[in-house]
Amino acid sequence: MTFVFIKTIHLFAAFIYGGFLITDNLFLNKIKRSYSEEEHAAIRESFMKYVRKVVPPSLIVAVLTGLYLISQVYGPIGPDGLTWFQSVLSLKAFLGIWLGLRGGLQVYFKIQPFVFKSHVLPFAFVITIIFLSQFMYLPV
Repeated sequence: MTFVFIKTIHLFAAFIYGGFLITDNLFLNKIKRSYSEEEHAAIRESFMKYVRKVVPPSLIVAVLTGLYLISQVYGPIGPDGLTWFQSVLSLKAFLGIWLGLRGGLQVYFKIQPFVFKSHVLPFAFVITIIFLSQFMYLPV
């Protein structure tokens, strides 16, 4: 029962973070075409005022619950090495931890990334994680 509860929390937290990235990359960046630079800045700041309260904690919750879930399903490494499931899960974990570190350092420690300052790369990582989630159960 604990696993299902934590998995549910993980999914909600991931949906909040992923939903923000989808909204930012697919919609907020496009409103520049319809508004002046000043209006666009005001609209974006109005949106981000609420995002800053919800999204960073959701990202941290998603990473922490993801680490717990991995500890429950990863399993032992066999003599033949990692299974397909373990390999894909490891890649998902790497991408998720990278997102969590980047977000945590940026929001809580005010360390801005040197490269990839936009949300395009995190968006690509989230999309990759979603696809990997579907492929990791393939019988290979």
